Amino acid sequence: MTGEAGRKEEEISKVKIRSKTHVKPGKIIGRKECQLVTFDLPYLAFYYNQKLLFYKGGEFEEQVEKLKDALRVILEEFYQLGGKLGKDEEGVFWVEYDDDMEGVEVLEAIADGLTVDQLAADESTSSFKDLIPYNGVLNLTGLHRPLLSVQLTRLKDGLAMGCAFNHAILDGTSTWHFMSSWAQICRGSNSIAAPPFLERTKARTTRVKLELSFPPNPVASSNGHTDQAPQLREKFFRFSEAAIDKIKSKVNSNQPSAASKPFSTFQSLAVHIWQHVTQARCLKPEDYTVFTVFADCRRRVDPPMPDSYFGNLIQAIFTVTAAGLLLANPLDFGASVIQKAIEAHNANAIEERNKEWEAAPKIFEFKDAGVNCVAVGSSPRFKVYDVDFGWGKPEGVRSGSNNRFDGMVYLYQGKSGGRSIDVEITLEAGAMELLEKDKEFLMQV
Repeated sequence: MTGEAGRKEEEISKVKIRSKTHVKPGKIIGRKECQLVTFDLPYLAFYYNQKLLFYKGGEFEEQVEKLKDALRVILEEFYQLGGKLGKDEEGVFWVEYDDDMEGVEVLEAIADGLTVDQLAADESTSSFKDLIPYNGVLNLTGLHRPLLSVQLTRLKDGLAMGCAFNHAILDGTSTWHFMSSWAQICRGSNSIAAPPFLERTKARTTRVKLELSFPPNPVASSNGHTDQAPQLREKFFRFSEAAIDKIKSKVNSNQPSAASKPFSTFQSLAVHIWQHVTQARCLKPEDYTVFTVFADCRRRVDPPMPDSYFGNLIQAIFTVTAAGLLLANPLDFGASVIQKAIEAHNANAIEERNKEWEAAPKIFEFKDAGVNCVAVGSSPRFKVYDVDFGWGKPEGVRSGSNNRFDGMVYLYQGKSGGRSIDVEITLEAGAMELLEKDKEFLMQV
């Protein structure tokens, strides 16, 4: 480890938790129960979903009080986050809320040796561990612990906000809906733009009984063997607006036929990543490689659900090809494979997938993402840099170390604005080293 990185790890390890409190809705809600549906249940054995936002400046004590006050208000709408997981008498999981529950956990911490710029410059996330709660904690433990834990850390020149959300009760769309609503109240608004739509059973009514009381050994590694897990590395790559435009026009320059649809920004960037990661893995031509995207199904289900639907309404869309075919063909070949898979995932396909799962429920493990996979979560459509609590936009937004495996990719709105996109990738160390040197991937050619 270089001297600079070593010093940074040391500073991070000096994070001291100062206090732990709990925040509940500001008004009486009463007893509420809401069944978890087929879209939620597969994620019970994932880990809590972790996000880190860091901000410059501000008076820490004042910020903490403001955040807690706004949290009390926003939990009146998003009260499910103040509840727990539970099961009814038939073994069907639900999210339950009662006024005597603890609510959301809030930790206050200090890391005075650490600056915002140091965090923003970091290209890996392993050093963020102590800034985000619930590392290695399974969603299933939400039966007896809060569904949201927030750690507020005082930095030398700002504030780090580490959040751990129980992924069994919400996806990325709901996560950022909550975060932007909380920020809106914190900035002084009396109400939020869009209250959450809490009726999960409008999306699916089937009651699925799961015999899960203790976590299976879930997601120890991408190959399912805990004892020989590969050495993984994460890296943050920034693609400027110009780079994104260049990738998109390159992918679209060789349209398969006049009748075919142009490839979207997402499809273009996705095939760019898929191809270069496959190359970095040095696969044999006959080796299969799977591309997986966790797609938002709010508009795809029948009837469609509102954007404010609170819960998980995502499904994994898979497509597969041989490494040799992916690499030997122009980019539009892989883009076309991805485009077809995404377009085919309509209301009927979603319905079929749900019925299949309900007939033989299977809790997801990371290896289910597929062999030699590139799996994309999060979305550059989420307006993460608009999450302003009253002291400016975040200087950086990252994912924590949970739910990472070989081939996991998180996409974010680019810090530099416009059409720029920030890409977080986790790969085996050897492949990552080759990807970092790949000038075509980095768009430095």
